[in-house]
Amino acid sequence: MSLLSRTVLPEANRLLASLPHAVILLEPGLRIASVNPAAEQFFGQSLRRLVGSTLAQVMSFSDPRLLERLNDFETPVSAREVVVALKGRGARRIDINVAPVADTLGWQVLTIHDNSATDALGDDSGGIDNAVLRGPEIMAHEIKNPLAGIRGAAQLLARKVDERDRALTDLITSEVDRIANLIDQMQKLSRRTTSPVEPCNLHEAARRAIDVIDAASATQPSPVRLIEEFDPSLPAVLGSPDGLVQVIINLVSNAMEACREVDDPKVTIRTRFASGLQLHTTDSGKPVRLPVELRISDNGPGIDPSMRDHIFEPFVTTKKSGQGLGLPLVRKLVRDMNGRITHERDEEAGLTHFRLHLPLARETRKKLMKWRTGA
Repeated sequence: MSLLSRTVLPEANRLLASLPHAVILLEPGLRIASVNPAAEQFFGQSLRRLVGSTLAQVMSFSDPRLLERLNDFETPVSAREVVVALKGRGARRIDINVAPVADTLGWQVLTIHDNSATDALGDDSGGIDNAVLRGPEIMAHEIKNPLAGIRGAAQLLARKVDERDRALTDLITSEVDRIANLIDQMQKLSRRTTSPVEPCNLHEAARRAIDVIDAASATQPSPVRLIEEFDPSLPAVLGSPDGLVQVIINLVSNAMEACREVDDPKVTIRTRFASGLQLHTTDSGKPVRLPVELRISDNGPGIDPSMRDHIFEPFVTTKKSGQGLGLPLVRKLVRDMNGRITHERDEEAGLTHFRLHLPLARETRKKLMKWRTGA
């Protein structure tokens, strides 16, 4: 007796729902007949809203010839690094594969791999990030020792010079502190160890981060309105409590700075369930569902389009006084929690969104225990 004859195979719908890539079933005329949860997440629309729409209504291709190829429903099509625009969600860089459905004239299956989201996760396998960031592990100690000596000498000198020359010693001290702070941030980025994860209340972390931001601006109140749209039914997520607070502080502070100059500047912090998103970890090889989303949105002018694909890379910044380490640190902290951070611009609404997706504490812990025990 074969293995298949003794095993009840999962239903096709369950298999599709488990896939991390977007899958779209197209009926004749490139009209959407069904999608899996990953496709709902990709388009930012529910199955009910997508069904019946044509592909061109929800996604436009930078090269119109590709849409013409898709209309030839008898020919499989594969294309890499395709730039598309999604309604209300901005541009994406994707790989697509289209194949005719066997024995069903005019029907096709379209699968999408979102390269933009993958890039945002980063790559732990090596490359320029790790090559650049390993340097501080070796040199930080050697640099910090003389910096401490320079700072001490400047403080001693400040006691002996005239008041008019004290600005120079203050400049030396402040620059030493700035360089030391830069090295601290680089060390955090290059650190190989990760903070332990535990069940966390996402809303408590968000409010703690807001309290820190409010305290920092107590002497100079910000004109930016902070709007909370929290789903109180969300269960605990698996993460680092301090890491979550740091991530939210960075993202909210950036959002407030980005919209400060517009009329009625506002930053919205929203939590919700976002079913269908999965992350394949290298630890267990098992997909981890990331159903909890924290979205931080601002109504500022947005990031320069030429910079959007690089904002999570070290030393890339649009700020005049920025160091380009805040978002790379955010990405590392989120990655350490088996989470995911993505960025998008909604030109129609005039909003910039940063989305943080995290695993559930209970479900992820069960999955890890099963993997470890071989159950």
